[in-house]
Amino acid sequence: MSIRVYRHAVIHTGDDRRPPAQALAVRDGLVLAVGSEADVRAATGAAAELVDLDGAAVIPGLYDAHIHTAQYAHSLTTVDLAGTRSLAEALTRIADHAARLRPGQWLLGGRWNSNVWDVPVQPDRHSLDAVCPANPVALPTVDGHTTWVNSAALRLAGIDATTVDPIGGHIVRDDRGEPTGILRETAAHPLRPYTAAEDLGSLLRAGQERLLALGITSVHDIDGEDCRAAYQQMAAAGDLKLRVHKAIRLEHLEEAIEQGRRTGQGDDWFRTGPVKVFSDGALGSHTCHMSRPMTGGDQGIAVVPYEEMVRLFRTAAQAGVAIATHAIGDQANHLVLDAYEAIGPTPGLRHRIEHAQHLQPRDLARMARLGVMASMQPVHCTSDLDLVDTLLAGHELASYAWRGMLDAGVALAFGSDAPVEDPNPFPALYAAVTRTRPDGRPTGGWQPEQRISMTEAIRAHTVGAAYAAGEETRKGVLAPGMLADFIAVDTDPYRQSPQAVLRTRVLTTVVGGDIRWQTG
Repeated sequence: MSIRVYRHAVIHTGDDRRPPAQALAVRDGLVLAVGSEADVRAATGAAAELVDLDGAAVIPGLYDAHIHTAQYAHSLTTVDLAGTRSLAEALTRIADHAARLRPGQWLLGGRWNSNVWDVPVQPDRHSLDAVCPANPVALPTVDGHTTWVNSAALRLAGIDATTVDPIGGHIVRDDRGEPTGILRETAAHPLRPYTAAEDLGSLLRAGQERLLALGITSVHDIDGEDCRAAYQQMAAAGDLKLRVHKAIRLEHLEEAIEQGRRTGQGDDWFRTGPVKVFSDGALGSHTCHMSRPMTGGDQGIAVVPYEEMVRLFRTAAQAGVAIATHAIGDQANHLVLDAYEAIGPTPGLRHRIEHAQHLQPRDLARMARLGVMASMQPVHCTSDLDLVDTLLAGHELASYAWRGMLDAGVALAFGSDAPVEDPNPFPALYAAVTRTRPDGRPTGGWQPEQRISMTEAIRAHTVGAAYAAGEETRKGVLAPGMLADFIAVDTDPYRQSPQAVLRTRVLTTVVGGDIRWQTG
């Protein structure tokens, strides 16, 4: 087989024991040798193909440990309400998008956040009906835990004044008991048959190009069975350019077990991941489960009751399926740890808490003792810090406690939760190191004692994410025998300032030893 040698003056291997290299040889998609150019050329012979990489540095490919790739790909063609500052601005965007749709076609998208609107009013179906009467509309919030719909969508979903709130959900109603058009948590599930993408494969192909351009070479995908099927078709056709660790949605767990799926099954391009379980909601929707009431009196929603959670955990673990549990509020995190402890040791399975945003400080050591990983998204911290200060004032919490977790021995994996946040990993690295927004506020960082180093942040976005998937012997560092996944960037994140890293551009993305994306 042919050998290719990639050359660059600064190749960071991701291995603290190895100094930066100047050459990296690839054969059959794996790293054959890495080191000085002379040493690598001696190991490969004179016939190897030489490829010179541009930029300031080469680093291991970045691994997004929590992303909804189908939703992200779908968002590229739907209305985006992120950044709107008022209800009127949101409605203008919706009306503009509706004008391009045929009658009866669903208007989808979302990412609105009424908490930051000039007048933080909760919207309703009547305002949507006024700008979009001919099309059903379903628009999740930026956190994905509240959905704003119009009257047409409610009719199609069969939701009216007689509909009972589902377990783990809430239909917001007016004084007459009529649905207002706001559906929280599981109350939005009846919309799912209507909001799936018509041609998900094409959308995922476009989405993977965007992700490769951001330096992402592997993902933990959290979306549904339609996404799984589309990726399998892409893999069979040779169209899969990034590596996918595919989670199982809870509603498909029984089917997956019957099919014999196990976490880790598959190959280096597509593997079965954990089952995704929801413990609570989100802070912005006031549905995260807290041990004490938030400002305003809400205490959140336990989406899956504790006893049922233990049963589900035990069922999954006994079938060889790891568990990834969404938990944001401190009580949700506490109960999830209780449930992991209740099922006992599960050799070979790495269980996780997704988000793990607000913990009771004493639970950090327990999390480490139980071997439960924290799968976190650094930009959530800087996006939500004002909301945390408002809603959780006076609570004694370890919030976005990256430093505390690492010091306690908790394994940390980073991701984006796109499309909730932008999937660009470099603002995430900046947020983890500075705990400030891109404009530098708050000065000195929010709760700066929880900052981590750039080396630690990159490790969480490479080795940490690989470890969460049980793939640390294949991914995360550039060493002989590892997968040849790496990127060339215009900023050296190990040597330049966090502010420079924030603005990083990816120049070349290599997956499996082949260039999968390159700037023009």
